[in-house]
Amino acid sequence: MKQSLRFLRTQPILRQVALAAVLLLLPVVVAAVWSGNRLRLERAEEVEAEAGRIATTATALLDEYFASLDAMASLLLRHPAVNTLNAGASESLFRQLLTEQPLLNNILLRGRDGRLVASAFESTGPPAPPAAIVLQVLASGRAAVSQLEVGPITGRQTILLAYPVQAGSDSVRGGATGVLGIALNLQRFEKVFANLPLAEGSIVTLVDRNGRVIARSRDSARYIGTAFGPPREPKDVPRTALEREDGIERFHGNAVIDRGPWLLSVAIPRSEVLARVAPSYRRNLAIFTVATALLFTLVFWLSRQVVQDLRQLREAAQRIADGDLSPPAVSVSPNRELADLQDAFADMARRLRDARDALDRQFGQERKMREMLQSLQRQVVRQERLTAVGLLVSGVAHELNNPLQAILGTVELLERHKDLPPEVLTEITFVKTQSGRAREIIRNLSRFSNQQPGPETLVDMRDVIAEVVQLRTTDLAKASIALTVEAASARKVNANFTELEQVTLNFVINAQQAIEAAGRRLPGRILIRLRDSGRNVRLEVADNGPGVRPDDEPKLFQPFFTTKPVGKGTGLGLSVSYGIIDSYGGAIGYLRNDEGGATFFFELPAAGAVAGYGDHE
Repeated sequence: MKQSLRFLRTQPILRQVALAAVLLLLPVVVAAVWSGNRLRLERAEEVEAEAGRIATTATALLDEYFASLDAMASLLLRHPAVNTLNAGASESLFRQLLTEQPLLNNILLRGRDGRLVASAFESTGPPAPPAAIVLQVLASGRAAVSQLEVGPITGRQTILLAYPVQAGSDSVRGGATGVLGIALNLQRFEKVFANLPLAEGSIVTLVDRNGRVIARSRDSARYIGTAFGPPREPKDVPRTALEREDGIERFHGNAVIDRGPWLLSVAIPRSEVLARVAPSYRRNLAIFTVATALLFTLVFWLSRQVVQDLRQLREAAQRIADGDLSPPAVSVSPNRELADLQDAFADMARRLRDARDALDRQFGQERKMREMLQSLQRQVVRQERLTAVGLLVSGVAHELNNPLQAILGTVELLERHKDLPPEVLTEITFVKTQSGRAREIIRNLSRFSNQQPGPETLVDMRDVIAEVVQLRTTDLAKASIALTVEAASARKVNANFTELEQVTLNFVINAQQAIEAAGRRLPGRILIRLRDSGRNVRLEVADNGPGVRPDDEPKLFQPFFTTKPVGKGTGLGLSVSYGIIDSYGGAIGYLRNDEGGATFFFELPAAGAVAGYGDHE
């Protein structure tokens, strides 16, 4: 019963989809019929044009062949045997040429009176009278070609190419002393057309101006001499035409051979059009069949999709009523009403979720503001403490400096006594060394405690490294961390010594704290490397600590960002270092080294060089 009700409720939609399928299918059928007919007409035009092109190609082949015969005739006319009308020598020469030219019937030579002087084809009958074309050449002294005729010597249908023989002083004014004749073997002429790209059933026909067949690519012996059509001038025949021959419609491509003049016709059967469009018809039929099957499949799919969409909407409404504000899954709907209803449900759930998220973000922002205020308060307190420590260090350094000066002065006076034993001098030297070391430490503390940096000067980075090493050697030794220095650059930079010392010291302290926080069993190592980088001087501080997590790398130089526990860092050291290096036109950054630890570096333009990070010479 429920299945029947469901079918009845979906019936109108099914009817709509079925009607839409029919309406969609009808234009496709019309378009397919129109396209098929249009394709057939285009292929017919293509075949007709192809017949004309092949006729032109065949004409060029014949012209080339006749040009070769003219060249052969020219050579024969200059031959002494032909030029002097020597019968024996000429016959021997003609017979040799006839064996080399399978498309020739005969080669003959006639005298001034038309009598036969020599012939490659041996005649057993009485002497054959000369053809009319021979008399014409004797009278005019110019080469000529005959129409279709029967050779008087061979008895075969042929075409004779006649050339005048000029024997020098024996020639008659305006005439010739003899005629060289070349007779064509028309039955073998189909070999000339053997290499033409012809479709199955195509025919090439050569006719004279009287409409008689001279040569044919198929059944030449049967058709030579028969009437191809009414007598007409070849130049008056259209280039292409559709004609019926032997009960078969063919597309004819016509071309004129001026030597005759003759008409060469290439006939391609009309069935070639169907052969060329058949693959397209089969392909279109297959497409139409598949499209029809898909269309009817779509009808049943849409009916099931409507039911599924309604069920999803009902479930989505139930989830929203239960407090689940996640957006419902939106599926492709078969009609606009269901799509709008789905969008309305999704929009309602999205707005409710956005309102809840806005409240959560507001609470989160307030929490972050409280944490930031607390961090700023701690920073202010720490800054005040640093200021107080700086004043205290400055005062202590001043107070300690005077006694150290007195100690050094006294030691130098003692050193001037000549009677002191060597062991006393050794002790005096030790006191001087330690006093000088103490003085350097006090001077570094005084300089570092000064919060107002001085003007830019030429700074040797090796001196900066030496000051930092003096300040951190004791601390690093207590932490069992080895400090190594590789200073490979002697170039100086324009900067403030104290600021560069602050940046380098910050790198070393961060490296020490990272190693200590990792708690590794392997001994800690810190490497300070100074080298040239193109036009820049590059300082690197590398450690074998745990390194920086990839998620934290983009935030390293942001103010108040720190990975240290609360109370261990303010998150301002790298940010301040970034500002110092950037103010000098340098670059600062972080890399993960081969040991898995961190490598912090900065580059500054060498004195006299143009600023440029990574600019190599």
